[in-house]
Amino acid sequence: MRYAVSSRIGDRANNEDALGVKIDNKRSCFVLCDGVGGHRFGDVASSLVKDIILEDFTHYKKDDFIDYTIQHAQDVLTYRKQVDHAYDDMMTTLVVLVIDGPYAQYAHIGDSRLYRFEGEQIIERTIDHSVAQMLVLTGDLKERQIRRSPDRSTLLKAMGMEWDHTSYEKSERFVWNASTSFLLCSDGFWEPLHEKVMMKTMKKHNCKEWLDHMNACIEKKIRKSKNADNYSAIVVKMGENAYEM
Repeated sequence: MRYAVSSRIGDRANNEDALGVKIDNKRSCFVLCDGVGGHRFGDVASSLVKDIILEDFTHYKKDDFIDYTIQHAQDVLTYRKQVDHAYDDMMTTLVVLVIDGPYAQYAHIGDSRLYRFEGEQIIERTIDHSVAQMLVLTGDLKERQIRRSPDRSTLLKAMGMEWDHTSYEKSERFVWNASTSFLLCSDGFWEPLHEKVMMKTMKKHNCKEWLDHMNACIEKKIRKSKNADNYSAIVVKMGENAYEM
């Protein structure tokens, strides 16, 4: 397995994305969060959730790790919101991927995404918890229009909102193979980058080169923008015999 990590500020005053990786023998945990609520609290929420999940990964070894750690992070974040009187501001999206020996599993809440590749093809992506995604699901918006929708960043679910255990979505555990790859990314990364580019840029490239190529495409796309969001990603390629950062 190999991986690479990147987080860039865009045109914003600060970076509210938080990314982390924890390797524990044959277990690996990859986390990406995108803070919601502005410069006062968004970065606090994303860093808090990321740190809790990586800390839990070190100490909690049971099969229900994902359920346990997301609920734990939600409880701590909710308490922190009360202490800081940040009732509407301290929230974050979350994508978490766990590799445990031959198995993989992931979960998400919000509009940060995980793409799963087999070879050079995307076979699955997480479904955004946003108004724009809901309009796609109801047939009122085309999938290709989601990036231009004024509702694309209006979230229906996030860490820090009131929700029960069903608010986040979790995949089944599945067996990865040597052609499996993953891309975890914030909305600032996937919005200016079409899926065709994601697939095209991964050809014959290692993780760092793949991520560098995608970042270059994003930079070219947002060059004239005056309000480009933070854009962050983690790429993971299975089937190799080393780690890279």
